[in-house]
Amino acid sequence: MASPAPAVKTSFTIGTRKSKLALEQTQLVSEALQKTNPGCEFKIFSKETAGDLNTKIALRDFTSKNLWTEELEELMMDGQVDLIVHSLKDVPTVLPDSCTLGPMMPREDSRDVLVVKQGLPYKSLAEIPAGSIVGTSSIRRTAQLARKYPHLKILDVRGNIGTRLAKLDAEDSPYTCIILAAAGLLRLDLGDRITQYLDSSCGMLYAVGQGALGIEIQKDNVVLQEMLNKIGHQETTFACLAERNLLRTLEGGCSAPLGVETEWVQTAEGAKKLRMRSVVVSVDGQQCAEVEIDGDVDSAQSAEAFGVTVARALIEHGAGSILEEIQRQKAAKESVPK
Repeated sequence: MASPAPAVKTSFTIGTRKSKLALEQTQLVSEALQKTNPGCEFKIFSKETAGDLNTKIALRDFTSKNLWTEELEELMMDGQVDLIVHSLKDVPTVLPDSCTLGPMMPREDSRDVLVVKQGLPYKSLAEIPAGSIVGTSSIRRTAQLARKYPHLKILDVRGNIGTRLAKLDAEDSPYTCIILAAAGLLRLDLGDRITQYLDSSCGMLYAVGQGALGIEIQKDNVVLQEMLNKIGHQETTFACLAERNLLRTLEGGCSAPLGVETEWVQTAEGAKKLRMRSVVVSVDGQQCAEVEIDGDVDSAQSAEAFGVTVARALIEHGAGSILEEIQRQKAAKESVPK
């Protein structure tokens, strides 16, 4: 007598952080999966991670790069969750051996934005008066601001989006403005708080993977891989793979002052190329390496190869010495007895 066929799994648990934005983003993934897999159930499990619990230390001073991912990955490897939804910019470029990122859904606006304190009249970074305080904990934003807007002062601001907006708008707030990712504000229906979208035209390139969602699964989970293939967006996936391999090749990790800007451009022959602008800036804004390169990208492999090409070009333009100096300063700081 033939043995019964193994039961087909129809219930899946999605792991995520507990913030309002993380839950909103996970809901987007859950709904997309539900639409393409109507016979399945997708439940959401959330927990606070190390990065959520410690909002006092500036991001650049953390020694670990997986503040928002490690604990959720452990739950997945233990079988308590089946997949994890991250903001892709928070995901380290090197994952545990047993884990991988699936195809990515269409990207939200990837740019940074300026948010001015309520009641102030300024409409752009260029209008902010000298000596004003800009809130950000990002070394990338700090470096680019120091390069293009050296008359402004930088002060750390941590916490989720609601917390940062409250700190900005408080009566005794030191901040004139803060810099945030457009995607988070738009996903939380807070687009009315955006004063100015920032891009390469004003000297502000965004973080690797910004605006995209990283959906992490175990490498051997063929069922989930197939499900994610159905909701994946090829252009988003290829662009993000190229950006992530650029960062991985530079070995800067999440704390490197690396900014990118990618777009798909049409050639005269009708083909599409991936254009990547990329910049590495010293923390004081005094040194800069920047490139703009078009690449033929039509697969995950060619996307990752293009990331390596851009990284090598940046190193040729001086990025290597900038990153070495940052690492040297970080090592010196860490060696000082607490």
